[in-house]
Amino acid sequence: MRFAVAVEVRGLEGIADPAGQTIERALPVLGFAGVSGVHVGKLLRFELEADDENAARLEVDKMCERLLANPVIERTEVRIEPAPTSVAEAR
Repeated sequence: MRFAVAVEVRGLEGIADPAGQTIERALPVLGFAGVSGVHVGKLLRFELEADDENAARLEVDKMCERLLANPVIERTEVRIEPAPTSVAEAR
């Protein structure tokens, strides 16, 4: 079975986020007031072949631990759903 996977990687609370801080300082200068708490992360999307959703989740969890995130300073949020089977479903 094919699954669509989205992995969001964000810094843990208390870990410095210089990119987020830079963006937060720059937005008011550009005329965007009222923005606070900016954090920068990354979003990875891919498709994965697995027997079922549990097997897919275990595989993605291993990927996160070994490559996609640094568990010492980052946390991940994983979303898994059956992949669309046609172009029309993908829209």
